[in-house]
Amino acid sequence: MPVNAQYRLAARPAAGLPKDTDWQYTEEAVPAPGEGEFLVEVRYLSLDPAMRTWMNAGRSYVPPVGIGEVMRAAGIARVVESRHPAFKAGQDVFGTFGVQNYAVSDGKGVTIVDTAVAPAPTFLGTLGISGITAYFGLFDVGRPEPGQTVVVSAAAGSVGIVAGQLAKIHGCRVVGIAGGPEKCRMLVEEYGFDAAVDHRAGNVRADLKEHVPDGIDVFFDNVGGEVLEAGLARLARGARVVLSGAVSQYTSTEGPRGPANYMQLLVRRASMTGFVVFDYTDRFPEAIEALAGWLREGVLKSREDVVVGGIAKFPETLLKLFRGENTGKLVLAL
Repeated sequence: MPVNAQYRLAARPAAGLPKDTDWQYTEEAVPAPGEGEFLVEVRYLSLDPAMRTWMNAGRSYVPPVGIGEVMRAAGIARVVESRHPAFKAGQDVFGTFGVQNYAVSDGKGVTIVDTAVAPAPTFLGTLGISGITAYFGLFDVGRPEPGQTVVVSAAAGSVGIVAGQLAKIHGCRVVGIAGGPEKCRMLVEEYGFDAAVDHRAGNVRADLKEHVPDGIDVFFDNVGGEVLEAGLARLARGARVVLSGAVSQYTSTEGPRGPANYMQLLVRRASMTGFVVFDYTDRFPEAIEALAGWLREGVLKSREDVVVGGIAKFPETLLKLFRGENTGKLVLAL
């Protein structure tokens, strides 16, 4: 008989990276769907930096995961049994099913995906929340104009790698900030970025001065901390700073670091705006249609870093995000 393997939150990390003791591995009987519900078998889990913030007790854009609850995670699953009129056995679906092998759903927040259009992991990356975040963050918040300069931090990550490509499609000059020479090479040679800055190699501020001598018109930031400060130091007049994430701060042991040079926003008559992609839920189809079209045309490339190993590899694989070991969208195949 199959069992439902799960990872539950056992403790809230005080600071830094999650530890083994923060998780509880459990096994339960596979649940049965009731009337108006369906049972899915999870095939792929989306691993995202925001998962670290969901472990904290503080206020955020979504409630924290409760102690003893299955860890929150989006995934691609296959319907195994259905008592819901809109879902049939054999269909592939996207939803927040949690870090477990099986889940029961009433259909809220679940969408059917066509894996004939693209491989299942793509619906967690470029055609999923990562790509949608890049789309709305760039076009609605950043509002770049053709010919302007866009700088993207964590540019080799799941959101950044899409945001940079979208800016190129839009006719912008694009500079990525990433960790390591191989990621920087990849951004330029494989994904069409005009230049890339290795934040591990030296002085990000000096490197940005070299690559963006006329300033940054749109800074799409996924990192925060020192990288955000480096971007603020190079803003052009009227620049837009997009706060998409702050991965450098999620595991900081010294507490959050705010930009000490925030007055550059005043000096450069710039704006800095935070956004949450779920505020655009009613427009998700717009983004997916556009992203899928660019994929079909070959002007947008999707990259997923798929780790095979099942539920047991979840804690170890999650840490890859915060060590900068992934390229593109990090996915755990169950």
